[in-house]
Amino acid sequence: MSNQILTIAPYRQHGTWVFDDDAADLHQEPFVAGAPEMIDVLVADIPQAAAGFRLLFSPEPFPGHQQVLIHDGEEDGGNWYRTQQPAMRGWLCPALFKYFRMAPQRIYVKAEALAQHQGNNRHE
Repeated sequence: MSNQILTIAPYRQHGTWVFDDDAADLHQEPFVAGAPEMIDVLVADIPQAAAGFRLLFSPEPFPGHQQVLIHDGEEDGGNWYRTQQPAMRGWLCPALFKYFRMAPQRIYVKAEALAQHQGNNRHE
């Protein structure tokens, strides 16, 4: 992993959060099993987040992170993570390993609005 802080730009599609990452060969990769609800909490204060937002994440703390996902077990090739406030639990699929060699014990996350000039026109 060359970057300490990684980014993706999730958006809502077909009733859930998905993201594209050409470098990782992922297209409309969905978040499932509790992860969409965790994202809903992260983006609660971002206007029009469903059209797209920036999600920063890292196995190390960084200034301004909003939440810490704590590893809570493995299942079906993916990994469960939980948050403490609010108490939530979500599963991250094996696409996690496109970003990390091993499932981190902690993932620090932050959601930010995309710059308006990027023209992200995706809709649910």
